[in-house]
Amino acid sequence: MKTLFVFGSLGLACALSAMPAAAGDIMLDQSTRAQLERWLGEGRLRFNNVYTRAPGDTSQDFHAAADQRGPTFVLAQLRNEEGQPYLVGGYNPQSWSSDEGWHDTAYDYQRTAFLFNFTAPAVYRQVSTSFILPSQGLRQTFNAPDYGPTFGAGHDLYFNEALDSAFSWQVSYGNPAESGASIVDRSTGGEIVKVDALAVFAISPVPEPAAWGMLLGGLGLLSLAARREPA
Repeated sequence: MKTLFVFGSLGLACALSAMPAAAGDIMLDQSTRAQLERWLGEGRLRFNNVYTRAPGDTSQDFHAAADQRGPTFVLAQLRNEEGQPYLVGGYNPQSWSSDEGWHDTAYDYQRTAFLFNFTAPAVYRQVSTSFILPSQGLRQTFNAPDYGPTFGAGHDLYFNEALDSAFSWQVSYGNPAESGASIVDRSTGGEIVKVDALAVFAISPVPEPAAWGMLLGGLGLLSLAARREPA
């Protein structure tokens, strides 16, 4: 599976090392929102900010807010050893959990999670079963109380218990020929990066106008039928 590159830049000019309580809203601007909708390919979405890291938070706070919320996007502002900022994250089609361990995906139709990088534009999808090692893309996410949101077996994107450090070692996502590279800055060797901000958004589809019209029409017919029923 090839890594897909998305050209353009969000123009992030500086590391957001002291982000306010609305950090999630800052990261999820209109351009970011539109790109996530295009990558997912399921039409317009509602984004509900279910978790934004606050000072002193741990992975338990993340799980208390984000577990069992259905499909989510994770967004994080990271900073590497050179101080360069990166906006990265991942889409998890399953609910997060604090006690289910690996969420494995044996079949391609289940491998719909992906990781992304807005600063060095790219999207990394789960390795297909058609690869010579069909199990390489098996590990979708890892779910444990002392882990923040964690994708892949590398781990491809991992947040520590204190939610202040992250790590990326590409294995389950992207091009298998690039295993061992970081989705953050493409470095190798397992560089630890600093987390400046972290937010999780639960998503749901926005009904199209035609769907709303059909729903309202159906409700109208039900109301009319109820009025016509004999006493």
